[in-house]
Amino acid sequence: MKKTKIDHYTDKEALEFHSHKKPGKIEISSSKNMTTKRDLALAYSPGVAAPVRAISNNPESVFDYTSKGNLVAVISNGSAILGMGNLGALASKPVMEGKAVLFKRFADIDSIDLEIDSSDPIEIINSIKNFAPSFGGINLEDIAAPDCFIIEEKLREILDIPVFHDDQHGTAIITTAALINALDITKKSIDKIKVVINGAGASAMACANLFKKSGVPQKNITMIDRKGVIFRGRDNLNQWKSSHAIETKDRTLNDAINKADVFLGLSAKGALTKEMVKRMANEPIIFACANPDPEITPEEIEEVRDDAIIATGRSDYPNQVNNLLGFPYIFRGALDVRSKTINEEMKVAAAHAIANLAKEDVPDEVVAAMGGERPHYGKEYIIPSTFDPRLISVIPTAVAKAAVDTGVARIKIENFEIYKEQLKQRLDPTVTIMQGINTYIKKKPKKVIFADGENENMLKAAIEFKNSNLGIPILIGKEDKVKEQIKKIGYNENFDIEIVNSKDSSKRQKYTKYLFQKLQRKKGMLEWDCDRLVKNDRVIWASCMVACKDADAMVTGNTRRYSSSLEKVIKVVDPRAGEIMFGLNLVVNRGKTIFICDTSVIEYPDANQLADMASSAARVVRIFGFDPKVAFLSHSTFGQPITDRTKRISDAVKILKSRNVDFKFDGEMQPDVALEEMYKELYPFSEIVGNSNVLIMPSQHSAAISYKMIKSMSRAKVIGPLLIGLGLPIEIAPLRSSTSEILNLASIAAYSADVIDYKK
Repeated sequence: MKKTKIDHYTDKEALEFHSHKKPGKIEISSSKNMTTKRDLALAYSPGVAAPVRAISNNPESVFDYTSKGNLVAVISNGSAILGMGNLGALASKPVMEGKAVLFKRFADIDSIDLEIDSSDPIEIINSIKNFAPSFGGINLEDIAAPDCFIIEEKLREILDIPVFHDDQHGTAIITTAALINALDITKKSIDKIKVVINGAGASAMACANLFKKSGVPQKNITMIDRKGVIFRGRDNLNQWKSSHAIETKDRTLNDAINKADVFLGLSAKGALTKEMVKRMANEPIIFACANPDPEITPEEIEEVRDDAIIATGRSDYPNQVNNLLGFPYIFRGALDVRSKTINEEMKVAAAHAIANLAKEDVPDEVVAAMGGERPHYGKEYIIPSTFDPRLISVIPTAVAKAAVDTGVARIKIENFEIYKEQLKQRLDPTVTIMQGINTYIKKKPKKVIFADGENENMLKAAIEFKNSNLGIPILIGKEDKVKEQIKKIGYNENFDIEIVNSKDSSKRQKYTKYLFQKLQRKKGMLEWDCDRLVKNDRVIWASCMVACKDADAMVTGNTRRYSSSLEKVIKVVDPRAGEIMFGLNLVVNRGKTIFICDTSVIEYPDANQLADMASSAARVVRIFGFDPKVAFLSHSTFGQPITDRTKRISDAVKILKSRNVDFKFDGEMQPDVALEEMYKELYPFSEIVGNSNVLIMPSQHSAAISYKMIKSMSRAKVIGPLLIGLGLPIEIAPLRSSTSEILNLASIAAYSADVIDYKK
């Protein structure tokens, strides 16, 4: 078992992180504009009276007019903070803020941390009961047993919103998912296994309950606390422990571990010894989840067993039992159907959804998060990574379905496939755009060339293109090297993708003839010069394939600078008739989509070129489903200040006005004027101010700097640059593009091949 690299931080670094700039980790921002007097009047008095009356008449409408339906309270009294014990309510605040951040980051759920300074469970229950109407769900955290049982049980009785103690149920759900897959790999039957649980706290009991619900017989689960085995007839067992008591002669962990199939540790470092591990059943399943140090290390287990499946609570070993796989997505599904509770069926559904996800092929985003190694379902990969982007769509869907099926949902979801797509869009707005494109090209599959076929990311994109049924990929490269790469990334070397190169003599002659006819009067090019280009340059070869209709579209780049790839492409392909060629980037940030040009082709466009760019950009933006609103950007706004450089921008606006185009435009203006609505009051004569979605930059360097800065310093998603104005559907990936970026460009090229008439 390999240990992955784990980062370590000093206390000083951690404290600086939490105190830097604005102390803490969360803030509240308005979801509505609060710019004008009218905004304020609508938000508060007198406008707020309308939803007040509506909710008074129909309490359920609170979900329609307030944030309740997407708001979770993260609550603790600090009596069991992480592994540090009872440090008090105030000390728990950094942890609860962290939990609130995770809700937002992974499931787009707003949450507020509330620390209750009390050790009296009744007082805590009453406090939560009284402020619960503000929330759509309650997440209890770091509350010591048995108070956590009392508090959760009572709140579940009196409240009509989900109440979820994550320390119990989150751990149980992830552990059950791991157990399901470990049993699948070892071919053991869940109703015949012997399970030993060392620990009898909140999470241990929740795990035992969910194991039973999933099919493990109660008599097969031995639970052990500090005094030993919990057996029937033992003195002084509380009501929670007594429910896990069984008839057994075992009295210690050393007794119970003999021939056990599963060990689940939620106790302390060193509790399980190598000698005990030796006496477990064949292919033992060992979940040593004590934090920060497990009951036994994976290295110690491997000294005495080579057939064990091992999981821990640590991120520096494979198979981390991490609650982050569960709670954000479980609440997401529960909130979306306005569930009254999170019942056992919803928990089991979540566990099975997590287990099934681990069996699927791992996407590149997960590979990057795990240090570049691609995990495969097996002994060292039984639980998905917390960074798996599929979690947001898979787990909430399973939870929501279970809520509907068990009658605890207030609303029903009519189409779960649409719901899954909506879930994906919550965290990545570019999904909306690419989903539409991908749905389209699946119906009309095209042959798309991946010109740098030996490059790992290009090859992965081609494989994903094929596996997603987006079209038919063609790889350019040496067959032996491509197959070697395919094998390296985990596929059979005979993976069914067409590989072509200059050894194909008939096509080589065809492409040489085509290129010679095109270039014979340029730069004194001779036929053998063209033959050499076709033979030795993959980009030239691939471009000729598209030009000669042996393929529909192409994506290249990634292994060289953009300008170098473009220089090769335009040897083969001319600009589209009547259009200017430029780079267009699509940027999505916080739900707002903008298009930036020119980011990659013309260094310093003149006024006519800027006007031409605007017209072509408007055409492309419409293809993506947007109504173009074009802003010509500058360091000045409507002539203030006037300089020689601003005249070129204002001239472009005048040229466009003379053409009577069918889209809205204006300029010159600064970027904040173009994008922020607060400037509408200052410039009421312009329909573009605060409303633009196409930004015409004054030069290539300002455009490239802007979009790369946005990409690097924000959560923005960027697609492109798209090569606009070329005479064929060819896209160029910038140097060091990721697999997903190349895949997006390939899909857009395939889409363009069908929707754009390149004969014009």
